[in-house]
Amino acid sequence: MSEPERARAATIFDVARLAGVSHQTVSRVLNDLPNVRPATRERVEKAIAQLRYVPSPAARALVTRRSRTIGLVVTGAHERGPSSTALHFNAAARDARYAVITASMMRTDVAELRAAAELLVRQNVEAIVLIATDRSGVDALEGVELGVPLVTVASEQRGVRHRVTLDQFAGARAAVEYLVELGHREIRHVAGPEGSMDASERARAWFQVLSDRGLVAREPMQGDWTPESGFERGRALAEQRDFTAVFVANDQMAIGVMRAFAVAGLDVPGDVSVIGFDDLPESEFLSPPLATVRQDFHGLGGDAMALVLSALGDEATPDPPLRPTELVVRGSVAPPAPHLP
Repeated sequence: MSEPERARAATIFDVARLAGVSHQTVSRVLNDLPNVRPATRERVEKAIAQLRYVPSPAARALVTRRSRTIGLVVTGAHERGPSSTALHFNAAARDARYAVITASMMRTDVAELRAAAELLVRQNVEAIVLIATDRSGVDALEGVELGVPLVTVASEQRGVRHRVTLDQFAGARAAVEYLVELGHREIRHVAGPEGSMDASERARAWFQVLSDRGLVAREPMQGDWTPESGFERGRALAEQRDFTAVFVANDQMAIGVMRAFAVAGLDVPGDVSVIGFDDLPESEFLSPPLATVRQDFHGLGGDAMALVLSALGDEATPDPPLRPTELVVRGSVAPPAPHLP
């Protein structure tokens, strides 16, 4: 591509990056509005000249137009947590008379995530909500000047300004403490994938409870959230048989674990207790029904929209408290059999 062609392709976002300012500041300079420092205005004008940028009417309007549109970026969109949160966020946005433009990703790709956020800003969204499953998703937008408020749904703080989340640690702690109270002393853990913030919080709670009770925390077995990975980890556990309970990081893997135990001739909960996390709709109807931890995705989606409205209003309100989870006791757990350790 020739130099003139590259210049003609320049956008307001290219100018903003080169000048080190937000796209709204560029728009203020284009409209010759006040409240722009002379040095900043000079940098913007130099960037415009260097890129040979020709502003469009849409670019001039960016600083003043209200679109009543929110951008939503969802990573891990095939997973229950992110998809359910996105669904309820959309409902809360509609209740507030906002439209939502969604960019969904099966997995976290840093370059694609940044490109999606920039594309949403080009669509004149008033704020962006990021539902992040992995740390890399949150870190991808760190230091990126979006020019609009960013609200993150993530289990870890990681320096973000506006965040909502469920209390993953407390939910997992309640599950493992319940197993200990039933009398279990050898409690294994099938964890979620590396890099997942939810998986890390749940594993951290499992380890903390066992440590506090003076129990041995054997190396977790790592899965990928799928029933297939749960089945494979369950087969490996069934060969060891040095435990009486398993805390599984999500219900889908727990379904696989229970199937593997059945194939190996282990009775749940007679030989081994199993407890999951998520409370899938089908978990109640398994045989035996799966004990689990219920998450309030409806409330979480509402929390995210409430924080968006707060950020748009420039209100100096703190992030809402971590939304609680609920332990759901069902037939897959019981006290350990007397003949087992």
